[in-house]
Amino acid sequence: MAAGLAALLDDIAAIARIAAASVDDISAAAGRAGVKAAGVVVDDAAVTPRYVTGFDPTRELPIIKKIGLGSLRNKLLFIVPAALLLSQFAPWLLTPILMAGGTYLSFEGAHKVLEWLGVGHHDAAHDEPVVEQGPEQEKKMVAGAIRTDFILSAEIMVIALNEVADEPLFNRAIILLVVAIGITLLIYGVVALIVKMDDVGLHLAAREQEGLQRFGRFLVKAMPVILRMLSIVGVVAMLWVGGHILLVGMDELGFHPVYDFVHHAEGVVSGWVPSMAGGLTWLTNTFFSAILGLTVGLVVVGILKLVPRRSKDEHADTTGHADAAH
Repeated sequence: MAAGLAALLDDIAAIARIAAASVDDISAAAGRAGVKAAGVVVDDAAVTPRYVTGFDPTRELPIIKKIGLGSLRNKLLFIVPAALLLSQFAPWLLTPILMAGGTYLSFEGAHKVLEWLGVGHHDAAHDEPVVEQGPEQEKKMVAGAIRTDFILSAEIMVIALNEVADEPLFNRAIILLVVAIGITLLIYGVVALIVKMDDVGLHLAAREQEGLQRFGRFLVKAMPVILRMLSIVGVVAMLWVGGHILLVGMDELGFHPVYDFVHHAEGVVSGWVPSMAGGLTWLTNTFFSAILGLTVGLVVVGILKLVPRRSKDEHADTTGHADAAH
């Protein structure tokens, strides 16, 4: 009996060691996947604050919470299950789906660039703070933020998935869940910190210590500039990420000339300063990815301009004339 109990305990200990090793493997893989997706995380953190500017200060954190919960819901209910199913049964579909998302990001970025240049339609209502436009516009801004986040989140999850493609399905699922929750908390924690920094500045400016007062006044003056810069960075990030998705996707689908050109340019530039080869390679890839994203985005904008659409005003006029006729 004692021998049987000892054997049972040995078996339990062996199972525990296997489980611990499995947890270690999953933790390491989740960390590896998260680090690999860090570039897109930075883009997501840069894009999101531009959707929060113009809100009543008392609404900023609730709005960030709404966007963050929407992002987490997208990841857990849609992106992670879809990515796992596709990776298991139709891995060839992942690249075309990602490229569709990259095209959307490129379109969004190009549209914003055209607005900056004063080209095309510009909605004057968007110049007003959201707080003056009413709750409906607030809902639109939140929906737009969640929609853009969906594309970036899908990119993050697919990058993470590619890093752990050799893991068993269960391990892949756990890893993606860990990455989804961890990255969402990181992104929206940083966004909340950014948009509330001016309130922190006001609080510090009211303190008795002169040094804290100076720092608080500096924060209050600096935050509008930082938010404007982040808005620009967010648009550039959309073009960069969208273009990079398209660049890699075209190569994976068998169209190599564009990727080969960028790869050749990376090799040329990295030879200029060997000690800075990594940074120069990244900058080169980023530059050409953004150019590709802008080009594709402008083409999509042009195509949509050619598609006949009836505006709400035209619809209202038509309806009004019809009513008058009756």
